[in-house]
Amino acid sequence: MSYLLFPFIFIGLIILISSFFIVKQQTAAIIERFGRFQSIRHSGLQLKIPLVDRVAGRLSLKIQQLDVIIETKTLDDVFVRLKVSVQYKVIRDKVYDAFYKLDYPHDQITSYVFDVVRAEVPKMKLDDVFVKKDDIALAVKAELNDAMSDYGFDIIKTLVTDIDPDAQVKEAMNRINASEREKIAAQFEGDAARILIVEKAKAEAESKRLQGQGIADQRREIARGLEESVEVLNRVGINSQEASALIVVTQHYDTLQSLGEETNSNLILLPNAPQAGSNMLNDMVASFAASNQIGEAMKNAKKNKE
Repeated sequence: MSYLLFPFIFIGLIILISSFFIVKQQTAAIIERFGRFQSIRHSGLQLKIPLVDRVAGRLSLKIQQLDVIIETKTLDDVFVRLKVSVQYKVIRDKVYDAFYKLDYPHDQITSYVFDVVRAEVPKMKLDDVFVKKDDIALAVKAELNDAMSDYGFDIIKTLVTDIDPDAQVKEAMNRINASEREKIAAQFEGDAARILIVEKAKAEAESKRLQGQGIADQRREIARGLEESVEVLNRVGINSQEASALIVVTQHYDTLQSLGEETNSNLILLPNAPQAGSNMLNDMVASFAASNQIGEAMKNAKKNKE
């Protein structure tokens, strides 16, 4: 007789054990009784009526992420693919709405993301899409919060994680960027070359100025030396003209001597006859006299006109 009770005892144990169930941390279990909502159970060891109550489903209360890929067109007629990552979670106090009001929450969120992105991106140029991607993400988040809160979902964050234009557009953008950089490099090279030319010209001008100053100082010293030489010759009874001729002849022969000391020199001084110095002096004196006469004549003519 006891053997006949074993099956019933075994079945009773199974039914008793099945009345207990475990709900994991950050999870909500929905209990139905004869197909009707009964209660929501949270983490821990839970009890239900065997054969009457059943676990209809479980919802995770953790933050989840849904990645949505959208292809749309910008204001400047460029097709671009955007990846929008939506981070959301089920609101603990609205597990009933999240479980019973939506069969496929992922599809619902995806539809709203498509709607917002395809409304916002066509208002922007491609460059603005990159710059204002945070504005797109905020617009998506605001729209989703308004729509999904009634279904028991809280939108934590939306991120535009990727912007991928057409391959030809990216290649064109890279060429434009490279051209701009080459242009800037050429401008810098031109500025550097211009600075070198200006600095070189300044250096040459300074060199010429210093060279001219040196020549002027040299001639000043030569004139002072000639003046002293003439004064010395005048003291011994040689007049100024004869003294000048003697100095010119002396310098002429000094020049010839210095040229002769240079063995590799190919300079020829013309004329180099003994009377060359005297002739040069006479020519200079005649030239100065003629210049003085022309100046006096111009002064007289000006006075007559007045």
